[in-house]
Amino acid sequence: MVCLSGCQAQTNKALSQNNHPLHCDTAIGICGLPDSLHSAEAIGHDQKKSIKVVYFTDPICSACWGIEPQLRKLKLEYGHTFDIEYKMGGLLPDWSYNSGGISKPSDVAHHWDEMSKYYQMPIIGDVWLEDPLPSSYPPSIACKAAQMQDQHKAMVFLRIIREMVFLQKKNITKWEHLEAAAKTAGLNPDQLKSDYEGRAALLFEEDLKQAKQYGVRGFPTIFVISKSGNQEIIYGSKPYASFVAAIEKLHPSAAKKGYEKSPEALFSVYSSLTAREFAELSGMSMLESEQALTKLVAAGKLEKLSTRNGSIWYWKNAPATSK
Repeated sequence: MVCLSGCQAQTNKALSQNNHPLHCDTAIGICGLPDSLHSAEAIGHDQKKSIKVVYFTDPICSACWGIEPQLRKLKLEYGHTFDIEYKMGGLLPDWSYNSGGISKPSDVAHHWDEMSKYYQMPIIGDVWLEDPLPSSYPPSIACKAAQMQDQHKAMVFLRIIREMVFLQKKNITKWEHLEAAAKTAGLNPDQLKSDYEGRAALLFEEDLKQAKQYGVRGFPTIFVISKSGNQEIIYGSKPYASFVAAIEKLHPSAAKKGYEKSPEALFSVYSSLTAREFAELSGMSMLESEQALTKLVAAGKLEKLSTRNGSIWYWKNAPATSK
């Protein structure tokens, strides 16, 4: 969650002194144990496409927010070759930990500001000072409830609540914010609440069990699996080339799909984009992206949400189509 390059999962309360779930290691690009995947069990492939991608994440994982540009580009260029399944890992069960220099929510705030610079993605840590989250479990369970309704809308829902917590200082354990996100994502909020209070919690427990079974101790962890059962693991924050290499190793004949890179086309797929995301998708530099997005605001096509650590842009009157 609060990391310099990745986020650590905590599926039980047996943490060593130097491994708080919010304390991270820049050397390995993740919060977790560097040897935790060595005994990972292979994941099966039962999807229709050539490749299956299983993504272990958490709604408040800043490192997962940091790889949004790469993941969004991968979906545009290679999404026709793989199915993706989102698993919630349970980054922060509660605040009963005291290690790694973090013992209370306010300790997280400064780290999130550091994360913003590291990933060039807008993140502000003020929620940990103004309305801190007691756990990441409630929004994780809400994500499982969203998946029960619609897999695509669940990805939109996850994106929305991440924007809420990282940029809007909203405590996404509160139902009012989860309900608002559900409406924006096109989900039935009443059904979401019913599932959230019912079977979704069991599905979340299954995700936690699978994370332990597969040796996942940090986020993001992405398993790329072929139909024959071979797999590659993308562990932590990695450049886009690492994602492509994993796909092409398991599916050598995978053809990169071209896509329209105009602002109108990109925002028709992703209704919100940061400058870092726009740069990754358009091929522009960060400076060029900022300039292009600023011109679109002046032209009345985009709305801009600014924070002290960067901005995010929204296409006016666009549906929530973010994946």
